[in-house]
Amino acid sequence: MTIIRPYGDTTGDGMVQLSFTLPVPHDKRAEGAALQLAAKMGMDPAMLVHAKQMGDGFTFFVVYGKVGHLVDTEKVQVVERDFPLLSAKEVNAVIKRGLRRRLNVVGACIGTDAHTVGIDAILNLKGIAGEKGLESYREVAVTNMGAQVSVPDLVETARAQKADAVLVSQVVTQRDAHLQNTRAMSAAFREALPEGRRPLLIVGGPRFDELMAGELGVDRIFGRGTTPREVASYLVHALVGSSH
Repeated sequence: MTIIRPYGDTTGDGMVQLSFTLPVPHDKRAEGAALQLAAKMGMDPAMLVHAKQMGDGFTFFVVYGKVGHLVDTEKVQVVERDFPLLSAKEVNAVIKRGLRRRLNVVGACIGTDAHTVGIDAILNLKGIAGEKGLESYREVAVTNMGAQVSVPDLVETARAQKADAVLVSQVVTQRDAHLQNTRAMSAAFREALPEGRRPLLIVGGPRFDELMAGELGVDRIFGRGTTPREVASYLVHALVGSSH
């Protein structure tokens, strides 16, 4: 068993830094409210290190303080990568040998989400952090629908393109919009296509919990920092299998 404690200045001192916004104008009372909240969250003592008015009637705070909580690292739940990480050359070879046709991918940002940075990082030729996107893979055919795509349009395009996989990026998360949109998407695909003909449903975004795939009705969730190579490796693992 490995028990750990946060630390700021010296090992095991339990110090953490926390930021939040309160719906009050910035004054002495607001700062007191921030410290009261920090105390209720178990920070003792708590120090206010930053306070700044954010528009009309809102203040952003940063507090620093000591917590007594411990973490048992053996009880941490994560989704481990259960597939080999392949190079672009290996991905292309597996698709060519296993599918004997190009692998069809349709990508989009659904609902009101206008943030294409996530889906573009995975799909676009230039990719992200020096790693080229799926458009650079010779054996992958990519249809990038862009932003603010309705779920019916996504289903229709996936059907028309005979998509093997549908990749959806969700950055806007106010009021859990990313969860509602994902559930609506998975329900629409279940309704529109029989089980054997449904594409792989994959969602990604910084606020998703990777453990929620089953609950949201999708095959895989990718969190922040995911690379095109990881997505490509997962696609061939799930669609072609390791036996090819």
